[in-house]
Amino acid sequence: MNEDTVKGNWKQFKGKMVEQWGKLTNDDFDVIDGKREQFLGKLQERQGIARDAAEKQLKDWQDRHPDFRFND
Repeated sequence: MNEDTVKGNWKQFKGKMVEQWGKLTNDDFDVIDGKREQFLGKLQERQGIARDAAEKQLKDWQDRHPDFRFND
């Protein structure tokens, strides 16, 4: 997958992620910039959850959105 496709994918799914995790801000998504580790860190911080809980939430979300890919 080329870089433009990955960036387009991130922008497309960012809106769906906001629906799921409303506590994440636009500034958070600017910092995350499509990176999985950054996303998990912000999810933990904003939701006040442990790493394993963040990973489970992300896995469940990705199972429902199989076309989603992180940039890293």
